[in-house]
Amino acid sequence: MQEIFVHQIKAPARPLEQPPGEIIHFTLHNLLPPGHTLALNLALGTLSLLIYKNDSPQLAAEQQFTDSEICVLKPLLESYPHFCPYEVLLASFNSANVTDQEIERSRERLQVAQEGRVWDQEMRPVRNVLSRTRLKMHAFKVDIFSILETGYVLMPRTRYRQRGA
Repeated sequence: MQEIFVHQIKAPARPLEQPPGEIIHFTLHNLLPPGHTLALNLALGTLSLLIYKNDSPQLAAEQQFTDSEICVLKPLLESYPHFCPYEVLLASFNSANVTDQEIERSRERLQVAQEGRVWDQEMRPVRNVLSRTRLKMHAFKVDIFSILETGYVLMPRTRYRQRGA
């Protein structure tokens, strides 16, 4: 008798708490040219750049993101044009359901890490994911910048930086 092996696909450790098929649109004024929109498909983990010409959207660029990358990308996009604080990124990275209480817990956790001089160890997983996310955002001519002791912000990718990478 032959044994039958069934391959089980594991669900992500931290599924995104969003309705299936939800797509969030971001116009990001002064970051994207007029008529350009980013569409974040949470179910597929894709970010698409849509350009509207003659009332018809055209796909200009698209990147696939992991669940972890989406967890840091979404709050960055939602915070634009302002910076996204460290505690919001950490809360989003660690919890599928980001609440004010979760952000406050992350703020306290980072304060303890700062006092214990282990800030780098606490933020390393988030920074690693942000690094991969930053590279993927270059397809949209967008960069992610760190603001010392504050958080991260989306900025246009300049010509100088485009030549270097």
